[in-house]
Amino acid sequence: MKAIMVMYDSLRRDLLGCNGGPIPTPNFQRLKEHTVSFECSYVGSLPCMPARRELHTGRYNFLHRDWGPMEPYDDSMPELLKKNNVHTRLVTDHYHYFEDGGCTYHSRYSDWALYRGQETDTWVSDLTPRETEFAPCLIVNDKMTGTLAAMRRTGGWQNMANRKFVKEESDFPMHKTFDDGIDFLERNGHYDNWFLQIETFDPHEPFTEPEKDKAKYFSPDAPCSEVDWPSYAAVEESPEMIENMRKHYYALTEFCDRQLGRVLDKMDELDLWEDTMLIVNTDHGFFLSEHGWWGKGSMPNYEELVHTPLWIWDPRFGRKGEKCGMLVQTIDLAPTLLDYFGVEIPKDMLGKPLHSAILGESSIHEYVLFGYKGSAIGITDGRFVLLHAVADFGVQTCDYTLMPTRMRSMFSCEQLQGASLAKPFTFTKGVPVLKVPAEPNPRFAYSQKEGEDLLFDLKTDPKQEHPLTNEEKRQELLAAMAKLVYENDAPDEIYERYALEKPQRGADT
Repeated sequence: MKAIMVMYDSLRRDLLGCNGGPIPTPNFQRLKEHTVSFECSYVGSLPCMPARRELHTGRYNFLHRDWGPMEPYDDSMPELLKKNNVHTRLVTDHYHYFEDGGCTYHSRYSDWALYRGQETDTWVSDLTPRETEFAPCLIVNDKMTGTLAAMRRTGGWQNMANRKFVKEESDFPMHKTFDDGIDFLERNGHYDNWFLQIETFDPHEPFTEPEKDKAKYFSPDAPCSEVDWPSYAAVEESPEMIENMRKHYYALTEFCDRQLGRVLDKMDELDLWEDTMLIVNTDHGFFLSEHGWWGKGSMPNYEELVHTPLWIWDPRFGRKGEKCGMLVQTIDLAPTLLDYFGVEIPKDMLGKPLHSAILGESSIHEYVLFGYKGSAIGITDGRFVLLHAVADFGVQTCDYTLMPTRMRSMFSCEQLQGASLAKPFTFTKGVPVLKVPAEPNPRFAYSQKEGEDLLFDLKTDPKQEHPLTNEEKRQELLAAMAKLVYENDAPDEIYERYALEKPQRGADT
């Protein structure tokens, strides 16, 4: 058995040409014709590393912990494959794997490779004296200030230093990542028992694309065509600037499409379709001015962010060119791969293998949850979506962990001074964990006003422009949310923070 996963970051399902969107994506169209397209695929935990922990563990991250590493008690899909004589390789340009908050993911694989230079990856050293303001392009109006402030705040100077070493298409980290994946297939494709994960940071911002892709959307003298990094904030830019930013995303997505085509070509050449599973997925989407927002986290978790593209080819069944409308999400991918390789699925994985959905035999989930740690919790049944706001911001949130690191730093001594030892959760294998009082990321925590829920019917209102007032449906979804929170053994403060009724132990939940 063999398997390939091609994983993108921030890939928008609705904008792809193969799904009726405006971006030409001939290779995603090829993919769609050779796979089952999951039309109702959702994220679980947001953003980057929380989603990847779910990819490994097959269970939600955001109810217990914010961004962080794999834990000692976690079941890791690639590590379980490795222990069962399946060679696993990660090739990636996603530099968050190699920061404090992601430092135990890559080592779960048999081997791995990282290609440097994305976003604020601390790759190139440039000690040239700098201006006090970060302004890499002409400021055409005062609406630019929000974007530029975000670039300064998130390491714009580092990114500009990295860009100096990315001149030709072959220099781009994504291209190098796919080069590595293609090389693995050429050298090892004829062997059995391997899993290859080709994972790129693109089309994550900044939307930096090769010149030939950029030229499709911009003339050489287009004003401020260099601005390609939106802030995570409300849209304040001019219509022209909004259009320019979207064009950069479109151009970068075309570059992503071309790299996917290289994998499909190699599968054709090596006749891998006969015995190789292919999964193409992403961690989440991205707002490009929809609902008046840029980025992610600062706004309610509308469909543009949480409704994701997912395609699977399973050679055991030969189903291709078909659509599956069953509700699935990221937590299902780990058990799907373990099931495919005949490896026992751990009891703590709450996701489900997707073979029955591929065959159209039975549904996978009645409801799924999604959200950021400490922020609003979303739930959907595939038609109705409830974005349930925090009921009481005054309820203390905590991180439960044995790996006290965040995105780019360890927990401070001051934070850890307030830590206590909490009893084991059902999934920690009898191991007690640190309970560390924590303040949720303020960008994410206040994406909805306290107590102000949003309910939508996606069938009649797919763009989520008209919130419903339907208390019966809201209560149904809140009851389902409480049940899923309980099944995931969430800490007690979750029920209080979100005003959920905790099911009684032993009750029919």
